[in-house]
Order: sequence, then structure tokens, then C-alpha cells
Amino acid sequence: MNQLIPLVHDELRRIARRCMAGERAGHSLHASALVNEAYLRLVDLQHVNWQNRAHFLAMSARLMRRILVDVARSKGYQKRGGGAVRVTFDDALAVTDERGEDLVALDDALRTLAGVDERKARVIELRFFGGLTVEETASVLQV
Repeated sequence: MNQLIPLVHDELRRIARRCMAGERAGHSLHASALVNEAYLRLVDLQHVNWQNRAHFLAMSARLMRRILVDVARSKGYQKRGGGAVRVTFDDALAVTDERGEDLVALDDALRTLAGVDERKARVIELRFFGGLTVEETASVLQV
């Protein structure tokens, strides 16, 4: 892993920037922080038989998406109370450009699709979140 990361760091940053493209301005994570968080999770993975570069990048893209979903869900928890005291709020004053709810909804939709057709869900994940080419996606999915 220590030898692999420097070789693919630029590619990981590209994937992170792609994942972050749909996020709101001022998101708590930046592309470099997303790469670092993914790296920490990749280091914790034990006994992974990395098949090739595309497999590694696909797993990295999946981890980055999971990190963003986890952050969005956490913020959703905080928005729904998270142990805070209940106060009156005027909806007319609400102004936000948050996209976390969209990310959570997208994750839910991908999970639903995976229940119907796992391969289609993986194709979407690899192509749109991972930025893999058609050939790289086919290689990861072994088709």
C-alpha cells in the first residue's frame, strides 16, 4: 500500500475532485482531505487481493463515496436534532445550498438499484463516481 499510494495519488485526487464536484460550496471536506480519509480506510483493509489498477481505483472511489455519504448522514442527524434542544424555526428564513440530502438520496437509490441489479449499480458507481473508462469498468466487473 505504501508503494502504491504515491503512484496513484494524482488519480485519487482526480476521483476526489469528481466526487466533490456535486457538493455544496464550503463543504467540510476538501478533495485532499477526502483522499486522506480514503487512504486511512484503505490502510485498514486487510487481505485485499488487488487485481489491478482499475480495481484499486474502483475501491477508492467507492470508499470516497461512502465517506461523503457518511458525512451527509451525520449532518442529517445533526439537522434532525442530534440531542439538541427543540426551538421554533421560521421556514421562510431558511437559506441553504447544501447538497448532502441529494447525496443521501442518491446513495439510497443506488442501494435500491443494487437490490434489483447489482451490476448496474456498480457500473454507475465506477463510471460516475470513480471516473473509470468503459474498459476499466469492464475489467473491474470482469465482463
